[in-house]
Amino acid sequence: MNTKILIADDEADIVSMLRSFFERKGCLVFSAANGEEAIKQAERQPDIILLDINMPGLDGLKVCRRIRDYVSCPILFLTARMEDTDKVKGFAAGGDDYIVKPFSLIELEARVSAHLRREARHNFEAQIKFSGELTIDYSERCLFFKGKRLGLAKKEFDIVELLSQNPGQVFDKERIYERIWGYDSEGDSSVVVEHIRRIRTKMADDTDRTYIETVWGCGYKWIK
Repeated sequence: MNTKILIADDEADIVSMLRSFFERKGCLVFSAANGEEAIKQAERQPDIILLDINMPGLDGLKVCRRIRDYVSCPILFLTARMEDTDKVKGFAAGGDDYIVKPFSLIELEARVSAHLRREARHNFEAQIKFSGELTIDYSERCLFFKGKRLGLAKKEFDIVELLSQNPGQVFDKERIYERIWGYDSEGDSSVVVEHIRRIRTKMADDTDRTYIETVWGCGYKWIK
């Protein structure tokens, strides 16, 4: 299987150079031009992340803190500065190494290879989705708001899983009932309404955002 590398940098020429270099080495390269894109691309479970610290808006340190509890692969910071205070901040955020710009591609490749050789964690293919302040961990079957765990009952999480993995798609309550409870279950689809009410109530304790939208006369959908 090809090594998956995420390159996050707001300098397009650096991203292009690194993409060409690692693709020639047989790697599958994902890229991001800012912090928000980097968080979304991290859902693809790269084997290693090259993360620029000095991106505007959501910088590399903030991105690292946001994803570190859910993404276990090595994170190598790309930076134009290398003060001891920067090192401390980077390692505290969850980074594994620093590469100072301008850097040698040979050195970078050696660092990446060394981290991948030592890394056993990338064998664990956790499924993660980041949606604003919400993180969905499908492997652990739970939600997190800003790192705070939100407990859901089994059927509640099943509904979240179904809708969130099909964002924007409308499911009527009969279809949700059939998918979650099964065709031959005793009961009726009205139970779906109650479960979604409970999910919304639990989410409302931590956020004002609506993730599950009611499409009147049609059903429910997950807001992207």
